[in-house]
Amino acid sequence: MDFGQFNLMGYRAPGTPTHRLYDDAVEQVRAAEAVGFGVSWFAEHHFSNYCVCPSPLMMVARLAGETSRIRLGSGVVVVPLYNPARLLAEIGMADAMTRGRLVLGVGSGYQPYEFERFGEDLADAPAKLLEFMEMLDLAFGAETFRYEGRHFRMPETHIAPRPVGGPPEVWVAGDNQALHRMAARRGCTVMVTPRHFTPAMLEAARRKLEDVYRAEGVPPSRLRLGVLRHVCVTESRVQAAAFLDDVRHQIRLSQSLRRREQAMDGAMLVERPWDGEMSLEDMAAHMLVGPPEAIAERMVAEVRRASPCHYLLQFQAGGSPLALALRSIERFAAEVRPLLERGLGPLDRIGLAAAEAA
Repeated sequence: MDFGQFNLMGYRAPGTPTHRLYDDAVEQVRAAEAVGFGVSWFAEHHFSNYCVCPSPLMMVARLAGETSRIRLGSGVVVVPLYNPARLLAEIGMADAMTRGRLVLGVGSGYQPYEFERFGEDLADAPAKLLEFMEMLDLAFGAETFRYEGRHFRMPETHIAPRPVGGPPEVWVAGDNQALHRMAARRGCTVMVTPRHFTPAMLEAARRKLEDVYRAEGVPPSRLRLGVLRHVCVTESRVQAAAFLDDVRHQIRLSQSLRRREQAMDGAMLVERPWDGEMSLEDMAAHMLVGPPEAIAERMVAEVRRASPCHYLLQFQAGGSPLALALRSIERFAAEVRPLLERGLGPLDRIGLAAAEAA
């Protein structure tokens, strides 16, 4: 099991300068690399303050020269919103610029608001992603390729920007069984985004994925699970409460976008509670917010029930300050990680059996 640092790049205060959000992400990536995180991730969303990163691969390219060891991941590229020829070339270029450090997270998307404005049908999204994955293998498995699918066609073509070692490692996100079946067949890590989940809810999510693997004839032990979680390491109740309020704000925006219930006030999404919303007190009881000992105890419980191989840790949400995020990154590495090793044993052994069986 290892740890990644996740960048959503959203804002809560109207008029927040876009460049500041990108600069904050760059600072967090540098901090994550300095303390030994394995990956930094960059989200993709469009048209609102929920996220101002329309291209995670542009952020990967931006950080290629700012870093030297940490891997750089798209979390995720919303594949159906791209022309496949251009996306293939940009993937090859990003991997080459990072000298093979690209982790290609892909998804089919979930926000009708985005798809309508790209002129795309959300119903076709999973099928388009599956076709693109076939194109990816062909494009970087030989000098030239051709493709004939239902949605995409390509005459004999050479993709000029080449990744360092063939197609990059692929991770998959999305609540869609067709994508999970593909992940089982390809051996991709599956990313889930349960920002507010309890350990029991995480375990249920894993069991659901294991059923898909069994249906594909793949041993469930091969499932590799990446989990997105918010983290704030602090002894201050005031800081913890403010961070949780920012997390709830972010989840409210995501839930409204998913359910096509969004309302806009100019550039800003209107914040509304979601069905079944937890209270801040309930969120505080199980989320990774608080002193190092409390965070480690909760993560140990999650790992024992859901066996994730990777955590995508988001240290900044809504209007939370950069300084708090940077302190949390440092304290997670220096104080939380040793407690996890004490409770779980060597972290690099967690998930290893699944990797060796794949």
